[in-house]
Amino acid sequence: MGFLPFKPAQPATTKQVGDAAEDDALRFLQGQGLRLLVRNYRTPGRGGGEIDLIMRAPDGTTVFVEVRKRASVRQGGAAASVGSVKQRRIVFAARHYLMRLPALPPCRFDVVVVEPQGLQWLQAAFDAA
Repeated sequence: MGFLPFKPAQPATTKQVGDAAEDDALRFLQGQGLRLLVRNYRTPGRGGGEIDLIMRAPDGTTVFVEVRKRASVRQGGAAASVGSVKQRRIVFAARHYLMRLPALPPCRFDVVVVEPQGLQWLQAAFDAA
């Protein structure tokens, strides 16, 4: 009987790590009573925006969620990585999404931070201004 060659485990790609963080955030938010509307919403064309999770809160608020994963809290951690440029792209995508709806619901922008210390939900983390 021969031996099978050993293949060391491949390190997870950045996309796999991000997808796992989104899965964790989604499970957490659903546990808090939010319902998933859309995952990974993207505007068409280059230079647009992307929203990790679009959720509906129990009170009817549409919640646009950015999920940030960081292995370290150095340089401000995951929350600090949602700067003004990233916020503008999220707001742009949110406006694109909302244009398709017959009526404008109440909305907010949340950030879910996934760091070694655990998961943190920052509600109304920034405004659309």
